[in-house]
Amino acid sequence: MGRKRQLTLLRHAKSSWDDAGVKDRDRPLNERGERDAPLMGRRLRARGARPTLILTSPAVRARRTAQIIAREIGYPQEFLQREEDLYLASPEDIIAVIARQDSSFRDVVVCGHNPGLTELANRLTGAGIDNVPTAGVVVIGLDLKSWADLDGAEGELLLFDYPRRK
Repeated sequence: MGRKRQLTLLRHAKSSWDDAGVKDRDRPLNERGERDAPLMGRRLRARGARPTLILTSPAVRARRTAQIIAREIGYPQEFLQREEDLYLASPEDIIAVIARQDSSFRDVVVCGHNPGLTELANRLTGAGIDNVPTAGVVVIGLDLKSWADLDGAEGELLLFDYPRRK
């Protein structure tokens, strides 16, 4: 028997494509993204979200989303952990990053990109989610001794929410 853990998969908020000269990883959030991220942060706070660790892709749009969510839920900005391997990561890459984290972290948020996040959500829950929209969150309950046991684990879908969900 493991121990209860919570994994939140957070897709970055809507990003801007206005400047074609900007590298993909440097694209900022657009106006909608700047509105949606705080909204989702408030929804997570209302649910009592208290992550012990927030990991983020180094992409500007993901880091900004993670910063906004952290602010809304009262998580210290200086503890945000930037993980190079989360940039456009596959489910396997995301699992590898999470598996490296200390088992003392019970509640981990990963801010990253599709299609990896949607694929991982489905792999861990079997929920059949078509697409995690921008600024969408998937919260998964897991019975694990440590994060190193994540690969192949079966979790419980606790929440699937996104800005336009009624």
